[in-house]
Amino acid sequence: MGSSNIKNYTRALRLPFVTASLFPFIFGSLLSFSSWLNFILGLTCAIATHLGANLINDYADSKSGADWQDTKFYRFFGGSKLIQEGVFSEKFYLKNAIFAFLLALACVLILAARFKNLSVLGYYLFILFLGFSYSHKPLKFSYHRLGELIIFLLFGPALVMGALFIQTQHFPTLQGFLLSIPLGIFTTAILFANEIPDYLDDRKANKFTLVSLFGPKKSYIFYYLLLLVGFSSIIINVILGYLDWPALLALALALLGYKAGKILKENYADKTKLINSAKMTIALHSLVSIILILSLIL
Repeated sequence: MGSSNIKNYTRALRLPFVTASLFPFIFGSLLSFSSWLNFILGLTCAIATHLGANLINDYADSKSGADWQDTKFYRFFGGSKLIQEGVFSEKFYLKNAIFAFLLALACVLILAARFKNLSVLGYYLFILFLGFSYSHKPLKFSYHRLGELIIFLLFGPALVMGALFIQTQHFPTLQGFLLSIPLGIFTTAILFANEIPDYLDDRKANKFTLVSLFGPKKSYIFYYLLLLVGFSSIIINVILGYLDWPALLALALALLGYKAGKILKENYADKTKLINSAKMTIALHSLVSIILILSLIL
């Protein structure tokens, strides 16, 4: 496989975004680590499901016309654009998404056999349903202002509590949910920041995200609200004793979030400049995740 093909596959899969599933799963696993094999199987499942959802999202947004409104590739939002550039077909995305989902399902079946408990299969099928329906018919959550909620659930509670379940075989409690909130919220912030530059194109394709409620000009306010909830949830977890005090070091990253929001406020109609807010929000999520993971290790 040539370097150009590798680059295109990487772009189609949106591999740089895999940290959004990698970090929450590692965090959840470290809450009560017991088995490397379970960890590897669970992580493979999480990443494969994430990549499959990325692929099916491009497939669905191409079918709906959302990704055809602006065919320029912006790296961080608007899709991979490889269908629009004629590099890969819609069928390619669909076939590879199904393969990724089947790989994830195989890992879940092995875990179910190891646990001698089919409940893990039921949990996963529900997660798979949400991931598939995020942008695909018939529910198309992301087209009806529900995409942000689904992303929070999938990249927060589902990953953190799912990883904890895989290590303990006990369904997580309220503590597990509270610990999942920061990572779920900051992932949602990534999505929301990336929806602002896509607003006009999405509207033409009858795709309505939460940005359509506030309008792109005022959406920075909701972005700041997401960050406030994310950082506040870290403080609450420390107060409750669920996280140790080093986790509070993540609060220093509020300045990075403030700068990203300022870009959203001042350049909401300039896609090129909004690339910087996307970069900053991804960095914010990654750095917060690393600090929380290290707080568990140390």
